Amino acid sequence: MNFLILLALALAPGIAIAVYIYLKDKHEPEPLSLLFISFMYGCASTLVTLSIRWPLDFVVSFKEDDVLHQFGNAFFKVALIEEFSKFIFIRFILYYNKNFNEPFDGIMYAVMVGMGFATLENVLYVFEYGVATGIVRMFTAVPAHATFAILMGYMLGKAKFTHRHEILYSVAALGIATVFHGAYDYFLFISFKPGVWIGALVSLIVALILSRKAIRLHQQSSPFISPPHQDKT
Repeated sequence: MNFLILLALALAPGIAIAVYIYLKDKHEPEPLSLLFISFMYGCASTLVTLSIRWPLDFVVSFKEDDVLHQFGNAFFKVALIEEFSKFIFIRFILYYNKNFNEPFDGIMYAVMVGMGFATLENVLYVFEYGVATGIVRMFTAVPAHATFAILMGYMLGKAKFTHRHEILYSVAALGIATVFHGAYDYFLFISFKPGVWIGALVSLIVALILSRKAIRLHQQSSPFISPPHQDKT
């Protein structure tokens, strides 16, 4: 029974967020089969992360009590590698799928990949550290991954449908996700400095505010919005 409780606790946040974003796709919902595949791409991206990070562990080390070292750890060894691992599945596979046919789909697919990554990561953490860790991550790490994905997906939606500066928007997609991810982790990594952890909370709140705005903007820019009915009588 304890196994089932831990599993449910680990799976619930990512699935709940994925369902929430799916319900926000009001105008032209994506095929559930493709969303499931996207979620599995996210799980696979954890393997990409490990394959990149594992050899780095042998050549790069960071002092745990050094704020400058932890900056490099947070932004480059963790945030950049994890966001790049997710980005390659979204930008180079899902981006070219025929169902990616409106700006909001950038958010939709990015969140599915992000939640696949976050859910598998959450399973590993919860089974290693227990219920308390699962409850904390339900309100912190998993929603944080969702905001990184939304911001990345927003930029990829701009990249595909703005018809200008596609490469620039694509780079910005990876960059903005990495910056917010790195900032969130950095303040946690240097929490040996009293009160600094508040910076992680602030970065998460800012990312949540921007994510809400990104969702609204791409909802409003859908080409599938029905024009208002006009009475010609």
